[in-house]
Amino acid sequence: MFALIAGTGYTGRRVLERLPADQVLGLNRSTIDTDRPFHRLDFDNVETLNLELPDTYAVLYTCPPDGPGDPRLGRFLSALPHPPKRFVYISTTGVYGDCRGAVVTEETPVNPDNRMSRPRVDAENLLSAWALETGCQLIVLRVPGIYGPGRLGVDRIRSGDACLRESDANPGNRIHVDDLVDCCLAALDEKTPEGVFNVGDGDHRTATWFADEVARQAGLPEPRKISRGEAAQEFSPMRLAFLASSRIVDTTKMREILGVTPRPPEQGISDSLVGGPSGPNPTL
Repeated sequence: MFALIAGTGYTGRRVLERLPADQVLGLNRSTIDTDRPFHRLDFDNVETLNLELPDTYAVLYTCPPDGPGDPRLGRFLSALPHPPKRFVYISTTGVYGDCRGAVVTEETPVNPDNRMSRPRVDAENLLSAWALETGCQLIVLRVPGIYGPGRLGVDRIRSGDACLRESDANPGNRIHVDDLVDCCLAALDEKTPEGVFNVGDGDHRTATWFADEVARQAGLPEPRKISRGEAAQEFSPMRLAFLASSRIVDTTKMREILGVTPRPPEQGISDSLVGGPSGPNPTL
């Protein structure tokens, strides 16, 4: 099925370039260097998407919300010439909020607890209502921290940034970008049932362990360790917001239905260091 990739940043571009050139079109605010069909689009000002799309097509939407209610997503849906057969939305596992280290599944009620996760719940609700109205099949991928080439935090380690000491750190949830791409491709496949899917590598060792492993593989000294009290004085508000929420994300449904078996983080780190930087774009 023809796929429209809305947002060709860190993840979206990889999906774009994994699909046949005659079966895909990328949309992005800025131009990217790609051999795949591509169209520049200002998502914040679009009124009509003047594109010839087949009667049957799918959308992968990777753009972040632009505030409560996500008007950016609303504008995009209104601009489509006709509804797609399938819509895949990249959300976040942050919608579950702070679960104090408990296991969460797709049946766990959402409980967003910060300004980054609340708009994602708004977007999921908007899409659920729109899909019901249009008959579109909706798949929501709830994604944890994405890592890969250029996104290992090597520069932070080199600069001497600290990590929480292991005893203060929360369980980790993460996924390598290429494993997320596999999840996106599976979700775009019309044989995949619609619904919500938690994705991740299933390895819940802490962010402190991850940073230490990156340092080890990169041949760098281990990051210095600090307490939560010290982190409150040193870390950015965004980083502190992530530390405030703790959960273990169950990814059984991803493995059994999407059919994706992600790589362990040791391999993912190794693959990412070999792959090298992938550019400055930090978006999905």
